[in-house]
Amino acid sequence: MNHSPETPEQEPEQDDHIIGAAFRWSLLAILALALLVAVGLGIRAWLKPVAVEPVQSAKADLDSLLKPSALPPLPDIPFTDITVAAGIDFSHRNGATGERLLPETMGGGVAFFDVDQDGDQDLLLVDSGPWPDQAAGDWVGALRLYRNEGGARFTEITTQSGLAGIQAYGMGVAIGDYDGDSWPDIFLSALGSNLLFRNDKGRFTDVTASAGVAGEATRWSSSAGFFDHDRDGQLDLIVVNYVDWSRERDFAVDYRLDGIGRAYGPPTNFPGTQSYLYHNLGDGRFEEIGAAAGLHVVQADGASAVGKGLALLTEDLDGDGWTDIVIANDTVRNFVFRNLGERGGFEEVGEDWGLGYDRNGLATGAMGIDSGSVLDDGSRAIAIGNFANEMTSFYVSQGDPTQYADEAIVSGIGPSSRLALSFGLFFFDADQDGRLDLLQANGHVENEIQRVQASQHYAQPPQLYWNCGSACPNPMVELPADKLGDLLQPMVGRGAAYADIDGDGDLDVVLTQIGGAPRLLRNDQQLAGHWLRVQLIGAAPNTEALGARVELRAGGRVQSRPVSRNRSYLSQTELPVSFGLGEASAIESLRVIWPDGQVQEVAPPAVDQMLVVRQGQ
Repeated sequence: MNHSPETPEQEPEQDDHIIGAAFRWSLLAILALALLVAVGLGIRAWLKPVAVEPVQSAKADLDSLLKPSALPPLPDIPFTDITVAAGIDFSHRNGATGERLLPETMGGGVAFFDVDQDGDQDLLLVDSGPWPDQAAGDWVGALRLYRNEGGARFTEITTQSGLAGIQAYGMGVAIGDYDGDSWPDIFLSALGSNLLFRNDKGRFTDVTASAGVAGEATRWSSSAGFFDHDRDGQLDLIVVNYVDWSRERDFAVDYRLDGIGRAYGPPTNFPGTQSYLYHNLGDGRFEEIGAAAGLHVVQADGASAVGKGLALLTEDLDGDGWTDIVIANDTVRNFVFRNLGERGGFEEVGEDWGLGYDRNGLATGAMGIDSGSVLDDGSRAIAIGNFANEMTSFYVSQGDPTQYADEAIVSGIGPSSRLALSFGLFFFDADQDGRLDLLQANGHVENEIQRVQASQHYAQPPQLYWNCGSACPNPMVELPADKLGDLLQPMVGRGAAYADIDGDGDLDVVLTQIGGAPRLLRNDQQLAGHWLRVQLIGAAPNTEALGARVELRAGGRVQSRPVSRNRSYLSQTELPVSFGLGEASAIESLRVIWPDGQVQEVAPPAVDQMLVVRQGQ
């Protein structure tokens, strides 16, 4: 952060941030030599043998340097796998027959949302299914919907809801009440044409053609999300597209794992694509305005697309009241589209803001993404899960909401995340202590990777980083298996989402995987922390108040949550926002900043409840 001679004396919180940042960067300098080997090996190299021992040695030395001399007691946050007991009988299909086609290793998403408006979070899973030239057999279709019956019991209602038999190679999902009738609708992203389903009081109707959101028939869409980009009250839709793929191009590229058989390769030899931005016209129709709105990023030739997008974040990063867009790109720089507000459209500022590349100035194999006020000094962190041998990026704002630095190492996340191949991730308060923790789903893309990289496995355990706060030199501490119950069972992780499925106030988790069953994990922590959940009901047509922000003060700490489902990878989290309060038994203040900028002060409620707040009431 630069200061002119006229810069006034820093506010106390700014001083704290500068001191904290100076400490973190001093530690970073000390570690630079120890990381020299690891940096050299961190370049994405998944189709050739990797010298494993030096990597492990460097990691051990780094862990020794970063290990705090004393940690507070680690919390027990056991998660119990209730997938079968809860009635979830879904298993992801990808159509793989040995041809090793890139799309086979990238799906599928998951969403929590209240489909029938009964107050419980229901579960929607995305399947990729057989390839179009394969027999469908008993395939139910690209979507499977399970109604929450309460008490973490689910009943499949795919057929009753009108979602059975959807023919699409599914990837991700977006949820939003685009027509303002208070019933959340479903958008399915796919390899090929995308689909939009209007929720008619619990039964869905395909309105893709009339809405105009199918996209190009040959395009590969990944993450998507509803948000109001121009603050007109209508929910718009952004659809992130991955690479320009075809079966013929995949075979022409012909990746090989060890020179013998075909392998799942990286996207480096596939051209990039442009994302879609659909402006809601208010009558059930959308207009695609991506280019006009400034979302098209091109190479130096002025024509070729740069983006290879996989994950999406929509949030007001610079505090001007307009929702910005962050897209995590695979092997090319990440995009940050700053909303220009009343001037209209967006400008791409990822490099200028320090979010385009990792701490080494390199583009990463970026997969999942989330943002939150994680550190005790109030700075924002943006986490991006990356490919194997690349650390999870942990960008921290540097006293300025438009300036970030990748502090993966000094945060405590870097070393232990480097070997993992991370897809879906999100911040959430797992133990209700008032600090946001980080969970990431891991799993390789090549099922025979261990043949050439002994340090790698196809199935990998998820990771949960507990936020230790200022009590630890490195605030994010990876919790061991004996603290987490069933959570760390290895899987080929992809999508990840959270919701309170059983109404006990803490957040439960679902993780999806390629070619297998998802894992529904109930949070069974018993740490006696207080909590508050807040459900906003906005003025129509933005009935879900997407783009709002809820701010809470309790126990002398201010917490803030954006109202958005758009995070993780191909997936959507629940819409109510949750606050862990720890030992605080009373809320000091609560306010809502609605999407139109209106600020509503809410009388401090009692703790340990779901609070419904209606705009203007």
